Amino acid sequence: MHGLGNDFVVFDFTQGRIPLSAEQAANIADRHFGVGCDQILIIEQSDRDDIDFKYRILNADGSEVGQCGNGSRCFALFVREHGLSKKNPITVETTAGDMVLNLNTDSKLVTVKMPVPNFLPAQIPLNFAQRQDTYLLTINNQSVEFSALSVGNPHVVIQVADIQTDNVKLLGPLLESHEAFPERANIGFMQIINRQEFSLRVYERGAGETIACGSGACAAAVTGILNGDLDNSVTAHLTGGDLQISWAGEGQPIMMTGPAVSVFDGIIEL
Repeated sequence: MHGLGNDFVVFDFTQGRIPLSAEQAANIADRHFGVGCDQILIIEQSDRDDIDFKYRILNADGSEVGQCGNGSRCFALFVREHGLSKKNPITVETTAGDMVLNLNTDSKLVTVKMPVPNFLPAQIPLNFAQRQDTYLLTINNQSVEFSALSVGNPHVVIQVADIQTDNVKLLGPLLESHEAFPERANIGFMQIINRQEFSLRVYERGAGETIACGSGACAAAVTGILNGDLDNSVTAHLTGGDLQISWAGEGQPIMMTGPAVSVFDGIIEL
C-alpha cells in the first residue's frame, strides 16, 4: 500500500501475533532482495475494550517506531478492504498513543486524528534542558536553527528558502543520528509558500528521504502555525502529493486528511 508514494508492507496478525524479527523486517523492506517498502505495518487485536485494533510500525532498518501518519491512512483502508471491521471511524492503539481514523469510502480519503503535539524536550526526546521556540546546533561548522516537537515520534523542522536545497541529503542523515536526539529524529525541511501552503521534504529516521511523510507534514504545519507564518488550516505539498492539515492550537490534536492506495496482495515465506 502507499500514501502519497510513502509505501508499506501490511501484515494482518489479528488472528495471532507472529514474531517478526528486526532482521526479517529489514529483509522484507529491501527493495532489491525483498518486497521493498519504507515501513512495515502490523495490525493486531487490541487487549483494550475501548479500542478496535493495535498498530505497530517497523522501519526499513527493522527498528520499531510509535507513529506513522501516511501508514495510519493505509491502515484504515486495509481494515475496510479486508473486512476486518465495518466501523467508521475506527480507534487504533499505538505505542505513541491512540488515534481515530475516519475513512471516506467514496474518495478513499482518510482523516486521521493525530496526537496532541508535545514540545517538552524530555518527551520528544531532545537533549536540551528547556523548551525553546527554536534550537541551535553546529553541524560541520555550520549553525543549524530548528524547531523540535513530538507528534508520536520525534521531529525536527528547518525552514528553508528553497525546498530543493542540498541540505536534505547533507544535513538530513547528520541530524537524524545526532547525539542531541537519543532516539534519533525525522528531519523536515519546510518552504513556506503563503499562509495556506508549504512544501516539505523529510529525511526519516531508519528509512532515509521518503517522498511523503504524514507525521512530518503535521509537525511542519504545527511549527508554522506556532510561528505565526501559517493559518490553522493548510495544504502540505510533498513530493508524492498533497495533505490537508488543521490544528487549533496548543493542547489540541492535529487533523490530517489524505489518500490511501492498495497496490497488490501477496504471500511471503518468512
